[in-house]
Amino acid sequence: MLTYQDLFEIVRKEKYSETLQQLPKQFHLEFVDFLQTKKEVSPSETDLFMDSTLKAKKQLENSLALFKELILRRKKKLLNLVFVAAETGILKRDFENMLPFEQSLFEKLVKAFEEGERELAQLLQGKRDRPQNNFSMILFTQNTEQFIDMAGNPVGPFSVGQLANLEKEVSQILVSSGKASYVDE
Repeated sequence: MLTYQDLFEIVRKEKYSETLQQLPKQFHLEFVDFLQTKKEVSPSETDLFMDSTLKAKKQLENSLALFKELILRRKKKLLNLVFVAAETGILKRDFENMLPFEQSLFEKLVKAFEEGERELAQLLQGKRDRPQNNFSMILFTQNTEQFIDMAGNPVGPFSVGQLANLEKEVSQILVSSGKASYVDE
């Protein structure tokens, strides 16, 4: 059974060590049990000013703060391990010291970093698909009244000699009907 002193010692070791510390595999369950017993020990609110009540309440608050600090420190170390794994390809350092949810998080983060590296490599090699230009610049050769584009939005009116950058489908219809010509051709 986890005690307040055990929790304090675990946090102290984690704080002053560079590597992830070995925790009991069921640490999170032991901590939940510890919190439940602390809540049950806390007397009712009528005894709010008794020394034992204040001490139990303060110990409960401190336990939660210690647990949050422990998890934060472990997350920081986990991120450092992800950086190392992404750069070196070595994944198993301190893996056995991770809690099950930390192992899952570690694996997901490493995969995300690897995917980012692949995308960066593709960008640097110029293999990334460039966005298609769905617009064409046209010059109107006839006065054209307002019309509705493919998205249902009103466009125009346009007069002779006016330039417009319109969707390719709309531009193609206007050019094929003789009302405009492409500027870039």
